[in-house]
Amino acid sequence: MLYLRYMQKGRIILDKKRFELTIERLCHQLIERYEDFGDTCLVGIQPRGTLLADRIHSRIRAILKLEKLEYGRLDITFYRDDFRTRDKPFAASSTEMDFLVEGKNVILIDDVLYTGRTTQAALTALQHYGRPKQVEFLTLVDRRFNRHLPIQSDYIGITVDAMDDAYVKVEWEEIEGKDQVLLFASKEEVKS
Repeated sequence: MLYLRYMQKGRIILDKKRFELTIERLCHQLIERYEDFGDTCLVGIQPRGTLLADRIHSRIRAILKLEKLEYGRLDITFYRDDFRTRDKPFAASSTEMDFLVEGKNVILIDDVLYTGRTTQAALTALQHYGRPKQVEFLTLVDRRFNRHLPIQSDYIGITVDAMDDAYVKVEWEEIEGKDQVLLFASKEEVKS
């Protein structure tokens, strides 16, 4: 019972300091793999994946002192498999990609990997920008026991093994005023 009461408030599973270190580690993993990023681009999945992608893009450019690193923000609204089954319409963003991914290594970025459906929609939407040489997936939080589709992350900030009803919330300085990752007993607990 104590566990449930504790979870209702949300348990911090990644505090500000570890949040920053995790992003830094992810950047260095990408640098190890892609060196100068000559044939590699970053693509953030809107809306919340772009918050992580913005930081990674900015940090890699600073570390490597790159003038340019191709980066886009991908709107997947109309590619979702639940697009027509919702009670309310989705609020669409707009895709911001001024380049093609043809023949490039693409690092697809999202904040949380849960069922895999968002990633599937992003892969479908990405096809409109060419045929990439390779696509890898980076996520801040991987909820590995909750997959509906055979999708996995290549670069993982933190892995969370939680029950189906549990809810992981990534909070961002730009929106909530603090960088942290919280675990709640359920999505309803976040609202209360």
